[in-house]
Order: sequence, then C-alpha cells, then structure tokens
Amino acid sequence: MSMRLDLFRSLWGWQIAAGGAATGGGDWARCGAECRENGFVGVEARLPADPFARRALKSALESEGLGYIAVVFTGGDVIPDQRWTVAQHLDRLAEAIEGARMVGARFVNVLPGNDRWPLAQQVDFFGRAQALADASGMVCSFEIHRATSLYSPWVTLDVIAQVPRLRFTADLSHWVVVSERLLDDPLDDLSPFLIRVHHVQARVGYDQGPQVPHPAAPEYAHALAWHQAMWERVWAEHRAAGREVTTVTPEFGPDGYTHLLPFTRAPVADTWDLNRWMAQTTRDHFATWSQRP
Repeated sequence: MSMRLDLFRSLWGWQIAAGGAATGGGDWARCGAECRENGFVGVEARLPADPFARRALKSALESEGLGYIAVVFTGGDVIPDQRWTVAQHLDRLAEAIEGARMVGARFVNVLPGNDRWPLAQQVDFFGRAQALADASGMVCSFEIHRATSLYSPWVTLDVIAQVPRLRFTADLSHWVVVSERLLDDPLDDLSPFLIRVHHVQARVGYDQGPQVPHPAAPEYAHALAWHQAMWERVWAEHRAAGREVTTVTPEFGPDGYTHLLPFTRAPVADTWDLNRWMAQTTRDHFATWSQRP
C-alpha cells in the first residue's frame, strides 16, 4: 500500500502574537501562499495560551486551508519552570489538549516534563500523561528535546520499558548533542523508540550542536545520511502499520540554532531557505525510498 508524505511548516521564528496575528514573518495570507508554493500542507506552531488568540488561529488556518500541529510545553516554556510539580505539568497538558482540539489540531506535539526528575517520577508522569491522551481521544506525540524528560536516549528507553504505549516526535538532533556523537554504534539500539515514533522533525544535528550550519554542506554529509537513515526506519514502521500518511516538519530555526558570525552576529544561512531545502530534499528522499521493494 502506498503512503503519502505530508510536510508541515514550522512557525518557529514566525510566531503567533496575541489576537492571532503572525509576527516575524508576515501575515497569514503570506504564510498560506508560501506554504502552498513550497508544498506544505499545514503549520506546526505553539498553541496560544489565550482563548481569543486560539479562535483567531482557528479562523486563520481555515481561511488559508492549512492543517495544524499544536506544540505544547507542559512546563510552561522550552526550559520548564523548575518549581512546577508533576501535577502542574499534567494540568497544563490537560488544558492544552482541549485547546488543541478547539483549534482543530491534527495532533498535539508535547514537549514533556523536566530533565531533573528521577526515573520513578518520569514514569509516573508519562503514565498519567498517556492516560490523559487516551481519555481525550487526541494523539499526544511526546517530543525528544533537551531540558525535558526525554533529553536522553537512555532515559527514554527506560521510560518506554515501563510505559510502552507512548508515541513520540523524533527530533534526533537533540540526542546527538547529548550523546556527543551520532548514535551509529552497533550497541546503540534505538529500535524500541523508533517503532513508536509518530512524527518526525527534520533537522540535522552533529556532535557539537543541534543544527549544522547547512545540511547540504559536504562536511556534514555523514550527519545528514544518519538522520535520513533513522527517518527511513520510521517510514518503514508507518508503512508496515498501514498508515496512509506520515508527517514531517523541517525544523531548522533561529534562537541560538542558526550559526552566527562573530562580532557582526550575521546568520550564516537563512532559516526559511534551510527549511525549504530540507522540505524539497525530504520530499525527494521519500519518493526514492517509496519506490524501493
């Protein structure tokens, strides 16, 4: 059975302000036009906290015919509030699931928990978080990301062993940085994780950073090839499971990820250009992979 690739545009660096207006990149008409021009079926962006902004976002998405992946931070932001308890994280998640449903999200991409919690607390959190997702009927895809509970491949594998029904967003660049190497040793068996990946974020990391200066540069060809091989394994699992669609969000971003020249702080590449390159390369890669027996 054939499987379709749906590409989503990350609005990281092109964020939604209060009232549903877009900042940093233009208005929603421009966003929609750029998505259609570059083959994106929707956007992946933070779920606004304000109910009015959520309604405005829903209206804008419907007006432009864009799908939506809701991004939620259970700890309040990328770096979780260190004072928040497991209960507070779960309250945030429960409220966000309902908000994402109201906006019409395809699923919720969750940056979960806190890296400082001990394993028993992590397991308790994920068991209860998955129960919230099950009760809501919304898919919650838990993103691997530094500073969250899923900052490490080894912690994540320990969590999976005790909460096997979890589904994940694979932004493998974070694990490359944490491990300070591509996870290509024969002992680096990520299979229990890869078979549970729901969604892929396509950014290429390397041993000293979460984002290469440019994924087309020959000096990073090995890093690109490793990430692509991991994405192929996810696609193979999705196809074997009978999924009609697999989703990918190219996610090169600003905010300390794009390399800057010293003194001038001029970026070495434009993030929108990087994401367009990644989108086209992934589209071509998927088409070639799909033709293999």
